[in-house]
Amino acid sequence: MKVIVMGAGVIGVTTAYYLAKAGAEVVVLDRQAGPGLETSYANAGELSYGMTSPWAAPGIPVKALKWLFMKRRPLFIWPLISPTMWMWSLQMIRNCNESSYRTNKSRMVRISNYSRDVMPDLIDETGIEYDGRAQGTLQLFRTAKQMKGSKADQDILAEYDSPFEVLGRDACIAVEPALAEVRNKFVGGLRLTADRTGDCRMFTIALAEKCAEMGVEFQFGQSIRAIAVENGRVAGVDTEVAGRVTGDAYVCALGSYGPRVLNPIGVKLPVYPVKGYSVTLPVTDDSYAPQSTLMDETHKVAITRLGDRIRVAGTAEIAGYSNRLGPHATDTVKHVINDLFPKGGDITKAEGWTGLRPMTPDGTPVLGGSRYDNLFLNTGHGTLGWTMACGSARVVADVVLGRSPEIAMDGLTADRYA
Repeated sequence: MKVIVMGAGVIGVTTAYYLAKAGAEVVVLDRQAGPGLETSYANAGELSYGMTSPWAAPGIPVKALKWLFMKRRPLFIWPLISPTMWMWSLQMIRNCNESSYRTNKSRMVRISNYSRDVMPDLIDETGIEYDGRAQGTLQLFRTAKQMKGSKADQDILAEYDSPFEVLGRDACIAVEPALAEVRNKFVGGLRLTADRTGDCRMFTIALAEKCAEMGVEFQFGQSIRAIAVENGRVAGVDTEVAGRVTGDAYVCALGSYGPRVLNPIGVKLPVYPVKGYSVTLPVTDDSYAPQSTLMDETHKVAITRLGDRIRVAGTAEIAGYSNRLGPHATDTVKHVINDLFPKGGDITKAEGWTGLRPMTPDGTPVLGGSRYDNLFLNTGHGTLGWTMACGSARVVADVVLGRSPEIAMDGLTADRYA
């Protein structure tokens, strides 16, 4: 079977790997000059198995209003004249209730936990390096109110067998010694012990090289104009350079850009781009730098150690397909790293980045089949593409090849939007 994979981010490349491993002939198309150059390029670096939750949760609309008035706010909404944006936002608000939250979280945890379980096998099989660490995530609380409010999260973590520890100030410092320098700025934390960290782009590049060794053909610089449909099936992918590329089956792993080629052929998915920002800076003193990942609960900013670098990522900006990196776009993430680890890295050498996260209103990715029997979907992972990549790819590869996935697919497919 020849399979055309659209997209060479972490989702597309992991899909190509599992397909090739099963014996498929695979061609990967991407408009960039290499793998992992868009949303996979400089994300937070978190493999957030314990923090797998939908953004649409009870109380979020009220919190969102408060965030909009913070000086260093985690959320920006630009009032565009866009029916798509407002419809997506309304769908998300409709999911902000207890019943929907529990349903959506259970679906997300299913794929996240599966990804957690299969990723070590992929690493063992390929031997790739990606600055990986397995020291958990520390959710840092600056106030007693935040600490008390985490009890609801603890109950849900316990329900889904996600291991955690509730830590006081001294215990947080034992996990992240550099926090001793700012001990007066937080009261405690919640440590998610199963979480891991790693450089998503480094992983994607290394896995793409392994895929090429396995016979996967990568065609870079290929902008996709359209998906061609003939006689009720996908007949090929029309590109600007190579013309029509054909195969037996097709996988759309284009992230936020998927709807641009799927909508015209009647595959309507509520996947919308939510912009995020990050900076990457060199470590200047290991004793004053983070050792794993911290999540600043106040600013919703993640600080992750990646080898001799620190990645600081956060902010959710709803502004359509704009990927502009303005002069003050990274002010919030820079503030947080300076506030918590002022001696750990050189902020003057920080490299800024922005990317578009493909968000669904219910938080759950869209995996598996479509209305066309030879077109398959692997998109809509939001902020958890890196976390869910291996599990999603393995599931989709099984579906493409006619095999039974190892996890249930109910609630994960496009059928829930029918």
